[in-house]
Amino acid sequence: MIVTVTPNIALDVTYDVERLVPHASHRVAAVRSMAGGKAVNVASVLSVLGHEVTALGIVGGATGDLVRADLAARGIPHVLVDADHETRRTVTVVSLADGEATAFNEPGPAIGRHEWSGLLEALRRVLADDGGSAGVFVGSGSVPVGFPGDGYAQLVRAAREAGCRTLVDSSGAALVAALAGGPDVVKPNARELAEVTGLDDPVAGAKALQDKGARDVLVSLGPDGLALVRTDGEVVRAALRAGLAGNPTGAGDAVVAAVAHGLEVGAAPEALLTEAVAWSAAAVLQPVAGVVDQTDVARLREQVRVWRD
Repeated sequence: MIVTVTPNIALDVTYDVERLVPHASHRVAAVRSMAGGKAVNVASVLSVLGHEVTALGIVGGATGDLVRADLAARGIPHVLVDADHETRRTVTVVSLADGEATAFNEPGPAIGRHEWSGLLEALRRVLADDGGSAGVFVGSGSVPVGFPGDGYAQLVRAAREAGCRTLVDSSGAALVAALAGGPDVVKPNARELAEVTGLDDPVAGAKALQDKGARDVLVSLGPDGLALVRTDGEVVRAALRAGLAGNPTGAGDAVVAAVAHGLEVGAAPEALLTEAVAWSAAAVLQPVAGVVDQTDVARLREQVRVWRD
């Protein structure tokens, strides 16, 4: 089983407009609301593709009730810690004319010691109740005010103690602090990696993270695909053979879902990257994050090129 933790869970609201024009009023063609946050999207992709997963997070208020209801309606198993605050919302505006997406992400309210300890204990309880079959832990997304500086590292250590492989997808100080826990994989994108290392070259940046405790580093390079820098120094890359237009909002979360599955089954680097690129590309074809179509995955898998530096 794969267990995901979203420290800063959200209700994702998506507006479709004919064309996004600054300084103009817009008529909204369609509105969709779904439970979101990066690790929730990871859990959603895994669930859609038939994999066993449990999503953990912190929710509160009426918006939190909507998150619970959506997860239940979609059949995504979840354990959510109650909070006194109102769960945040995110708003994504999709321009139907060109498929471009513009996101507005609320920071989320502060959490207290009660919520944090509840989340950590919920993770330990889920892993213990699973009888040792929880093979992979995923911690993903931004962190709210009040989240401990070493929060991701604590979650990683708890998962490792339960025998899980571990994967973290975050940015900034939260990403750097997670490295102390020794996660098996971290997945920054190129911009996030440059921000925390000061290095523009993704391979050099990945090695800088490894010097701080990371093991394998998987870097998202946008249209240029993925670069996996392994602990032994090997660099494996993968990308689609041709470009793909669409909504990139959930692409990174689909990559994480594919990597989590790859860790669970012990996939070789080539197979892991092939699935990650195919799942990511399939997500780009969807109007909202956390959704892929198995038919798209199968078709796009045949278009993935994998090579070594």
